[in-house]
Amino acid sequence: MDPQYYIRLEDKFGAHNYKPLDVVLHRGQGVWVWDVEGKKYMDCLSAYSAVNQGHCHPKIMSTMIGQSRKLTLTSRAFRNDQLGLLYQEICVLTNSHKVLPMNSGAEAVETVIKAVRKWGYKVKGVAKDRAEIIVCENNFHGRTITIVGFSTNESSRDGFGPFTPGFKIIPFGDISALEAAITPNTVAFMVEPIQGEAGVIIPPPGFLKEAKSICEKNNVVLILDEIQTGLGRTGKLLAEQHDGIEADLTLIGKALSGGFYPISAVLSNKEVMDVLRPGEHGSTFGGNPLACAVARTALKVLIEENMIENAAAMGEYFLSKLLQIKNSHIKEVRGKGLMLAVEFIPGIGGARRYCEALMTQGLLCKETHDNIIRFTPPLVITKQEIDWAMERIEKVLTIK
Repeated sequence: MDPQYYIRLEDKFGAHNYKPLDVVLHRGQGVWVWDVEGKKYMDCLSAYSAVNQGHCHPKIMSTMIGQSRKLTLTSRAFRNDQLGLLYQEICVLTNSHKVLPMNSGAEAVETVIKAVRKWGYKVKGVAKDRAEIIVCENNFHGRTITIVGFSTNESSRDGFGPFTPGFKIIPFGDISALEAAITPNTVAFMVEPIQGEAGVIIPPPGFLKEAKSICEKNNVVLILDEIQTGLGRTGKLLAEQHDGIEADLTLIGKALSGGFYPISAVLSNKEVMDVLRPGEHGSTFGGNPLACAVARTALKVLIEENMIENAAAMGEYFLSKLLQIKNSHIKEVRGKGLMLAVEFIPGIGGARRYCEALMTQGLLCKETHDNIIRFTPPLVITKQEIDWAMERIEKVLTIK
């Protein structure tokens, strides 16, 4: 089928809130996808890290098919036989006390905002409606009204106000700014361990550890948004493990289902989560048996198939190869695990032209913030597949 047929349908009947590359995908397996004309591509985006386990992982697929034949949705008006098992397995795996399941990453963020505000009022003793949450410049936590209200990306905010109050913004990775921003009304500091949408921005060594210490001293809840960095992407189950800390609240999503079904979760210590009472928060689909069964298998294959260890080893290899590219327009190459980026100096035409050229070579990636390309392939990628990718990346990115 002509891909232009599908592109015209999208353009005619769909909202124009995305600017995708003009490839129309039809099938996927592992690190590979095929378009409607049968052309094969390597996926180096992984649906923004939602398919860490690779496209259409057979064990996750089998679980989804099997559970869908039994029971898909009960709402939380009744219990199901998958939710408690998922709770237990996540808590054992991450050393958490409590779990609150939702559907999308943005819902998890909204959930945690509600929870820490109520904790601030009920436990910390903050005066009514005075709670403050500290966030970082260039953050990306989702696209709801509340979340874009504390974004520093003007295109995310333009035309959508008025916004929810109660947020302070500090520079990412600036421990002195964090200390200075804390007041008696501060209930939480919410931060990405590595800023993904901003272009794989890595904070200074020890930042998270110092932030954890400062939060503890000031009775402030540390929230780590691991929706992109979590579940193996950086070469650890959670990126916080690189700093040897445990957040008070951790947000996971995306790869929690291996790309099969929307599910996200807030992982919490008991003190914060216990402030929520029946009827104060929830979701019809949150914690549904289909999502829970899929998530249980998605987590299982990450561990049993050594995908996290592979992400660490292959990420180091991939980064070493990217660092060898000769191009005076490259400002920086950086990354951790299989979360990698190449940033170009401004004014050279942007990164999208490189992404479009790589697409013609059979490799799919996406630009961010105009001048940055992210390379985030599924965690099942092999050394041979990285070599295949590098042949094309070097061809497109090298300036002779």
